[in-house]
Amino acid sequence: MSGLLINQPKYAWLKELGLSEDNPGVYNGSWGGSGEVITSYCPANNEPIARVTQATLAEYEETVQKTREAWKTWADIPAPKRGEIVRQIGDALRKKIKVLGSLVSLEMGKIYVEGVGEVQEYVDVCDYAVGLSRMIGGPILPSERPGHALLEQWNPVGLVGIITAFNFPVAVYGWNNAIALTCGNVCLWKGAPTTPLTSVAVTKIVAEVLEQNNLPGAICSMTCGGADIGTAMAKDERVDLLSFTGSTHVGKMVAMMVQERFGRKLLELGGNNAIIVFEDADLNLVVPSAVFASVGTAGQRCTTTRRLMLHESVHDTVVERIAKAYKQVRIGDPWDPSTLYGPLHTKQAVDQYLAAIEQAKQQGGTLSLWRKETFVPILYVLKFKTEDEAFAWNNEVKQGLSSSIFTKDMGRVFRWLGPKGSDCGIVNVNIPTSGAEIGGAFGGEKHTGGGRESGSDSWKQYMRRSTCTINYSKDLPLAQGIKFE
Repeated sequence: MSGLLINQPKYAWLKELGLSEDNPGVYNGSWGGSGEVITSYCPANNEPIARVTQATLAEYEETVQKTREAWKTWADIPAPKRGEIVRQIGDALRKKIKVLGSLVSLEMGKIYVEGVGEVQEYVDVCDYAVGLSRMIGGPILPSERPGHALLEQWNPVGLVGIITAFNFPVAVYGWNNAIALTCGNVCLWKGAPTTPLTSVAVTKIVAEVLEQNNLPGAICSMTCGGADIGTAMAKDERVDLLSFTGSTHVGKMVAMMVQERFGRKLLELGGNNAIIVFEDADLNLVVPSAVFASVGTAGQRCTTTRRLMLHESVHDTVVERIAKAYKQVRIGDPWDPSTLYGPLHTKQAVDQYLAAIEQAKQQGGTLSLWRKETFVPILYVLKFKTEDEAFAWNNEVKQGLSSSIFTKDMGRVFRWLGPKGSDCGIVNVNIPTSGAEIGGAFGGEKHTGGGRESGSDSWKQYMRRSTCTINYSKDLPLAQGIKFE
């Protein structure tokens, strides 16, 4: 097919990532794939980029077996040595950050600087994981029995399945992969069916590092595929932890399948995020924050601001300023450095966008549908009178991912952070709802799924804890002073 972008001189850089017209979509130490052949399209121009051959269920089965076998090698490597491998992965990504960021922009549709920034997140979490490799551990606790030691031992869960979404086709895998590897796990990745080239390119970079260190490539396996592969992962008892990022609707089905086998899950689902602007807010912070958080990545971040609540005293002024700022947002080719807003990822997303606008018009501008997350750049604006009212509105939606207030009142700040404040996993002050740092735990409550990835103590999700009691005396005292004679 001469019409593939990869064959055009303008896109010759794609071959620097090891991509070709036809790409194998399975990696388990060797490359393969004999399933459905899919074509990846550029959202900006709807032109085909290249093709990927997905995994069959038989190839999935083979990959799981090889990945579990690879764990036997990986688990024996000391954590700091595993951290060294993760450091090398980060360095390999650094060397290709611009070209890989370009692919993210081309295949997902986000603007180039966001594509590069997404790869930078993977690099950053690799750096974080290197330090973590020398810090993972549990406490030694006081034992009530003489001659006894009480301690916690943390061990890897084993095989971590990672299912990622189209909107962050590199970063979300990176958050999971770097931490899971450092903890001693092996990984099996299924990326989004609409960003398969990114999955292949990232896996090639990681695989090269493993091969250079004479390690089994199956430590970081990949199976491109659709719902059949995702369902197999959710139902597979050999997948010790399944990390799923996607919609709440699909996430609920995944959660039920994993729970059916009493498996462990990490869910990163939807977010119906709000910014609350009080009467004392610095509007010079509010306006760019609200605009960036609502239109960045064309409204396709899970942390996108979808609801803007304005105190009645500043409502009209903020709406006027934001409307003016919206008119200055440059829409166009995501590769153009002047573009701030690229395309939606799929035609289905465009249809959802238009349908939501039409529904709002039919309701006369009333916003009963503000409780529903639509994964497009629509911002609902409401006017409030009191703090209690605003906090209640923030919490009344089913999702609980990210939230932010703009205020100078320190008492209000700590009420917002406290038990009667925001019920979200990310609770911000004077910054947008999007743009989370990798050093903190990322995730949310309620229908957002409850999972935590990236920093803080998120590493615990990828490990199992054992409480260990060691008797180093010659006596056998029982706990709670019980005597059995």
